[in-house]
Amino acid sequence: MIFEKTAKILADYRDMDIAEITMETKFEDIGLDSLDMVDVVMMLEEEFDIEIEIQERIKTVNDLVSLIESLKK
Repeated sequence: MIFEKTAKILADYRDMDIAEITMETKFEDIGLDSLDMVDVVMMLEEEFDIEIEIQERIKTVNDLVSLIESLKK
């Protein structure tokens, strides 16, 4: 469920097909820069009612989903 919601937010933000988003998708590969990530993180924080600290190690969708899962516990 977290992956699906995250993928939808990313796909909507980039105006792309959700099927193109996988756990291995790198943010740079879909054209997200650091400013885009701030926007995406704000949307994810609202969606999941959490506070995300943007970190350099978050490079893939999997990294982001794992972080959200750890914050939801």
